[in-house]
Amino acid sequence: MAVLFERGTHKEPRSFTFRQEIDTVPRVIAPAKVNLFLGIGSLRPDGYHGLVSVFHALALADEVAIEPSDRLTLECDAELDVPPEQNLAYRAAVAFGAQVGLEPAFTIRLTKRIPHGAGLGGGSSDAAAVIAGLAHLWGIDRQDARCELVAASLGADVPFFLTGGAALMSGRGDELSRELPAISGGSAVLVRPPTPVPTAEAYRAFDAAPLAPGEPSAVVMALEAGDVRLLAAALQNNMERASSAVVPEVAEALRWVRDEAGVLGAIVAGSGSAVFALCEDSVGAQATVRRAQERGWWSVATHLVAHGATVISEG
Repeated sequence: MAVLFERGTHKEPRSFTFRQEIDTVPRVIAPAKVNLFLGIGSLRPDGYHGLVSVFHALALADEVAIEPSDRLTLECDAELDVPPEQNLAYRAAVAFGAQVGLEPAFTIRLTKRIPHGAGLGGGSSDAAAVIAGLAHLWGIDRQDARCELVAASLGADVPFFLTGGAALMSGRGDELSRELPAISGGSAVLVRPPTPVPTAEAYRAFDAAPLAPGEPSAVVMALEAGDVRLLAAALQNNMERASSAVVPEVAEALRWVRDEAGVLGAIVAGSGSAVFALCEDSVGAQATVRRAQERGWWSVATHLVAHGATVISEG
């Protein structure tokens, strides 16, 4: 059938061939990520900070289901802090539909497991999952340049989640310097105190007392060696002091996690407020989770993974 798609008053409708029936309902895994290395630089003329970072995907993940509907809607099992139309997952559907010329008449259902405001990229990963799910439904290759183009228009780290794994990033976090070998495994823990870190406030605190960004070479070498112990010793984030100054509970959580038995190394995730730790084994990780939860903190055991947004089933 012919599908006419028009958004805005300055676009001409275009006709595309599209199958009339969609008989598959994909569910897409949307993994979290952690910055194994984060080196924030000085403020650039465009208002952004230059940075160098090593991203790695985690097993902790949201789930995105995309079901045929008569119009685009978004449902979420957690309270959204913005209207649905402003949510990145909804915006991803609108932008990808506009890019490929197809109407995104679907209900997007988000099952949230990645906490908001934790520095783990949940919103960006959901957006990448929507792009991946719609590409699957519409028969568009995930390597199609339009997928990455739309992802980049939504946020600096959204393109990473299309492929996941591990990557060395630069620019403002939007430039892929090179893909890195990912580790599948490596027991880990995430701990998040209840107070979120406002990103703008964290950057203001950083600018007031900046720290040198350091070099990611030790993290890169550990990934290339596939050595979790080396990786734990190399974790680095020069935003930790600023985030801790804004929300002191972050510093408390980081100290507590580093003192836990079986923790090999720990770091603040991005600008916070979550703390990420690599552990000796899964038994120790689960024990740390239990003790963190007893303190009233959100906590979960997880591990490193080598994938990004992944269609896991149809029905």
